[in-house]
Amino acid sequence: QVKLVESGGGSVQAGGSLRLSCAASGLLFSTHGMGWFRQAPGKEREFVGGISWSGASFEYADSVKGRFTISRDNAKSTVYLQMNGLKPADTAVYYCAAAAWGQGTPGPYDYWGQGTQVTVSS
Repeated sequence: QVKLVESGGGSVQAGGSLRLSCAASGLLFSTHGMGWFRQAPGKEREFVGGISWSGASFEYADSVKGRFTISRDNAKSTVYLQMNGLKPADTAVYYCAAAAWGQGTPGPYDYWGQGTQVTVSS
């Protein structure tokens, strides 16, 4: 059974930083591209960024470029989302997702986590 478990969410003031983690189990992590998505109240889920299965390719939404960084640790089957310069507009539930042989693009993804809340106050 594939499980993706996000952690690291919380509340932070504008300009602050958080690092989200997503621990994967039940799949061969090194062959899966990983993505981060978010969904704010009343809005559709949107792509934040992704990393390819090889770790060589990245893609980020324009709204987070230069502020967010994705990395992966295959030994720990974990993908990270480092978020700096947080803004109130970044407030959302953040989800990680996995795609077999994925290139870190917006989709499609095969597996999804349950999400972690990030709240940024002004």
